[in-house]
Amino acid sequence: MPFSFFHLLCYITIIFAEVDAVNEGASKSKSKLRLFVFGDSYVDTGNWRKSIGSSWKEPYGITFPGKPSGRFSDASYLGIRTPIAYKWRKEVKRSKEYGMNFAYGGTGVLDTLANQPNMTTQIDFFQRLVEQKVYGKQDLDNSVGLISVAGNDYATYLARNTHNLQKLGDFTKKIMDQLEINIDRIRGLGVKRIAVTLIEPMGCIPLQAASSSYSNCTQALNLGSKFHNQMLNQSLQNLNAKDNSTVFITLDLYDAFFSALNKFTTHAPGSLGLKPCCEGKEMGKYYCGSVDKSGAKLYTICENPNLPFFWDTLHPSQNGWHSIFSSLRSSLHKLTT
Repeated sequence: MPFSFFHLLCYITIIFAEVDAVNEGASKSKSKLRLFVFGDSYVDTGNWRKSIGSSWKEPYGITFPGKPSGRFSDASYLGIRTPIAYKWRKEVKRSKEYGMNFAYGGTGVLDTLANQPNMTTQIDFFQRLVEQKVYGKQDLDNSVGLISVAGNDYATYLARNTHNLQKLGDFTKKIMDQLEINIDRIRGLGVKRIAVTLIEPMGCIPLQAASSSYSNCTQALNLGSKFHNQMLNQSLQNLNAKDNSTVFITLDLYDAFFSALNKFTTHAPGSLGLKPCCEGKEMGKYYCGSVDKSGAKLYTICENPNLPFFWDTLHPSQNGWHSIFSSLRSSLHKLTT
């Protein structure tokens, strides 16, 4: 059965619920655990408007659920109930029951090229619901936060600085200053456990690997990812030290990506699993889902979308997320010890 990164998030909530039940001597049938999600397209499940979001258009969703559904990664959820996207909260009955997803594809900690709510604004949405008593103390006492963000901040920096890496370290510090404020703010609103993903190896994303015909990762960008992750680990340690807690934990997406890529058999020999299934016919001009005025496709799709590690130039495929989940599985169990 296929997994998605979002299934991984739901798996985390199950682990936390079981641990809390043991630690508090409570039954597992106590109040329902709620998941609050903040970040970018890796966890966005439909917050973009249908009229402008590429994730609502073909070919996204061709393997699951069979049509575009607002998800950027082509992956399934295995039937586990996930929180409703913030945009649809008024359209779905009992929408608050499993928490809420505030993530918007293309966004970051700071403002990016996407004109959508950044992380600070996403937290504003959450705060408004808390102030309106949509979520009360009992809801928040049994809650988990998930943050997956920062890739688009770096993509915006590189686009605006013509791939000048000399001041990338200074930019990382700017991201980290705001991210630490944001994370602590989520805790201040009452969320009891918060998981933050380390950033993936940016140099292995197809958008960056295309310059080598998908034969190699860009090592300078991977070093940038490592620096970001070192700073993030330190920031979370500092936040936990404030009250001698373990509220904040990390999910090592960096090592999970590498582990999964090393095991992967690519659909294009020699590309080390870096070539995406769906890509524009002219890199940089067209993208997965691009069409001309007559509706003709300006992109290509691989013969078997179930095989490649990457779905498009930014996002893993259903099979890719399954491999990443397998790599993270053992570390998830360590979170409970």
